[in-house]
Amino acid sequence: MPVMGETSLLFSRNLAGCYRQLGLEGGSVLLAVSGGADSCALLVGTALVREALSLRVEVATLDHGLRPEARRDTEAVVRLAAGWGLPCHVRELGLRRGPGVEERARHARYAALEALRRERGLGAVATAHTATDQAETLLMRLSRGTALRGAIGIHRARAALVRPLIERTREEVEAFLAEQGTGFVHDSMNEDRAFLRARLRHELLPALSAAVGFSVVPHLAAFTRLAAEDEALLARMAEEAWDRLVLPEGSLDAVGVRALEPALRRRVLVRLMTAAGAEVDGPSLARVLDAVADGGTVTLRGGYVPGGLQLLAMGGRVRCVRREGSADEAAACLVLDGEGSEGVQPGTQWHFGVGSGTPPPGALALSLREETRWPLTVRTRRAGDRVRGPAGSRKLQDVLVDGRVPREHRDRVPVVTDARGSVLWVPGVWNSPDAGAVRLYLWALPPGTGMPGGCAL
Repeated sequence: MPVMGETSLLFSRNLAGCYRQLGLEGGSVLLAVSGGADSCALLVGTALVREALSLRVEVATLDHGLRPEARRDTEAVVRLAAGWGLPCHVRELGLRRGPGVEERARHARYAALEALRRERGLGAVATAHTATDQAETLLMRLSRGTALRGAIGIHRARAALVRPLIERTREEVEAFLAEQGTGFVHDSMNEDRAFLRARLRHELLPALSAAVGFSVVPHLAAFTRLAAEDEALLARMAEEAWDRLVLPEGSLDAVGVRALEPALRRRVLVRLMTAAGAEVDGPSLARVLDAVADGGTVTLRGGYVPGGLQLLAMGGRVRCVRREGSADEAAACLVLDGEGSEGVQPGTQWHFGVGSGTPPPGALALSLREETRWPLTVRTRRAGDRVRGPAGSRKLQDVLVDGRVPREHRDRVPVVTDARGSVLWVPGVWNSPDAGAVRLYLWALPPGTGMPGGCAL
């Protein structure tokens, strides 16, 4: 029989209220139980309130394969669940110690719990994170450097994942278990000072509480709740700012970005960097903010962009582009042998074709002399490229500048040359003055960029 003293009544009342707030009354939940104090309190507390909530409850316990005593712990959970009449499922994850073991274990754990939840047709997974875990997470992130978003710590709820004990401290949990006469196991990894969380738990938090004369855990946890509310408001305002400032080709209005309050400016620029595949950290964001303020450029590390990225805050726009010169100058070319040939130029995705009839709708076209030297080659620009007209020759670089082709687009502009290597056409930028009966035309422009003069690049 459960003991319903004052501590248990308060604990179960708070737990039931949290389940209602999370929308689980009349629903179903899979409890993640390791056998430690927090998760055992979650199991016992949920068992006490399940009838009042019409809540279907099942239990999952996982053996990560990292501790020799893990089998003993899972067996203890099975017995505890059986004592409360709850179905219990045991899963073995088979992990090994080594670099990043905490992160690997976390990913494996949540993946296994979600798979079991789906298999059993349950509404949510409930974990036993407490306000003490929240305080430890906050201190970990502050010590490593974080912004307001990181100060949120552990979310109370996410898709199919809830944390009903997130406002209860570890002291409350252990007092509840003591009143219920329920034992729990001790995870040796929680005592291992090799892990930062263990050092914070056993050294820093007690020292902070001793220094101020009371437990700091509830106050740190309360700060994360306020941070979550503030971050939600700022995220919504940043979304509205992005919608106002984003330009059709994906860059941002530079004047508008500079006019934003710093908190919104940071969020908008982080979104721009992330969308481009740039690595975002404190130092890189600081350099970006300086570049935007000064109207300059800054080199970024690109997570999936060969050669890296640059952020340019010039010409009234802020945009992330490939670093100039990072494109492979020997990129594959498209060769056109004569009338009827066509294809897509690798790297730019421009579609070219040769014909004597009418070009496709929307295509740009160039007329050629009968004596054009075949085959024609479509490639990107190369050092030394020049175009020739009645007034003599000019550097292709100068033509692109005069044509107001953005610097980041110049390595993606198709250049059509004849068999001698002479430049015949730079679509949308420069046309050879030659004329004749055969037509070279192109269509299917690459997505997501733009160029003055009605030609998308």
